[in-house]
Amino acid sequence: NLATRRARTALTALAVAVSVMTIVSLGVITASLESSAAEVLSAGRADFTVAQKSVSDVLNSVVTTSQVARIAAMPGIKSAIGVLVNAVRLDANHPLFLEIGVEPASLAPFGVTIDAGRAYSAHATGQVMLGWQIADDLGKHVGDTIDIDGTIATVVGIYSTGQVFADSASMFPLATLQAMNRTPGSVTLAEVQVTKGTSIPAVRAAIEHDFPSLATVRLVSEFGRVDRNLAFLQAARTGAEIISLLIGVIIVMNTMLLSFVERTREFGVLRAVGWSRPRLLGLVVGEAVGISLLGAAVGAGLALVLTRALEQVSQLRGILQAHFTPGDFWTALYSAVAIGVLAALYPSLRAALLRPGVALRRE
Repeated sequence: NLATRRARTALTALAVAVSVMTIVSLGVITASLESSAAEVLSAGRADFTVAQKSVSDVLNSVVTTSQVARIAAMPGIKSAIGVLVNAVRLDANHPLFLEIGVEPASLAPFGVTIDAGRAYSAHATGQVMLGWQIADDLGKHVGDTIDIDGTIATVVGIYSTGQVFADSASMFPLATLQAMNRTPGSVTLAEVQVTKGTSIPAVRAAIEHDFPSLATVRLVSEFGRVDRNLAFLQAARTGAEIISLLIGVIIVMNTMLLSFVERTREFGVLRAVGWSRPRLLGLVVGEAVGISLLGAAVGAGLALVLTRALEQVSQLRGILQAHFTPGDFWTALYSAVAIGVLAALYPSLRAALLRPGVALRRE
């Protein structure tokens, strides 16, 4: 039946493909942006991160150095490292380049390994360390100079942390970066490690009780607590997915209703020769699901092409790093089946409830 109406089948499948593409692409893009935010928040070897609660962007978080010192003195806490994070545009290929300010004494606890050269001095100006990935990308070595947002600095060391964002960033002495950004006495985050055997949930609860303006983050799902943009993005994704699903259902239902009207006599004949109502219902639902599965295959391919294209947009380069997982393709399959089944419910019920005599008299 689908093959006899090739144009209609193809166009309906394309509409489903667009719906599936939207659902899958939004899921992959949102997961990528959440992962990027996670890299910023978990750049060290901390058990959890402390940041200002519900800011529009986590990079706008403000935690005072006195708050960091008080957190470090709390029972059960091994260390609390204040970290200043700032994002600048390095060049067209690096629109989101991170500047990280950390005290030299905190580099090792923060998870930094010096691969070449040395660490900067505590109050040195004009000194910077580069992550090995950005150093390799820019062709920079120890002793070279680099212009970062108008600041000329000498590369004194190349470091590694094992994390993509941190290894593609720069590191300055905390006091120097605070002076550069005119933020004396404050940092962006506090990376907290607890003593062995200490309950992490209990420590987090104690910090949030003593510092109502701060929030603790450990899991990716919690990042919306300190970055409203992520919460808004997740809400927008959910809304867009629901709308896309409804559009797919309406389009496929319209096609199946048109098919029902055209094939009323056919359904009457099938009922007259002994087809049961469940069998007729299965025929219509099967056709709708078949169209949707065809659309799912095309939609998954379109989602892959779309996200790869978005990765090349200059404003998203380095931020959007889409990774498709088997779950994303299962999402495409589930969405397609849901569209097919929901769209076919009404037309299939009408077909199954037809009385043969009435159907055969239809002109």
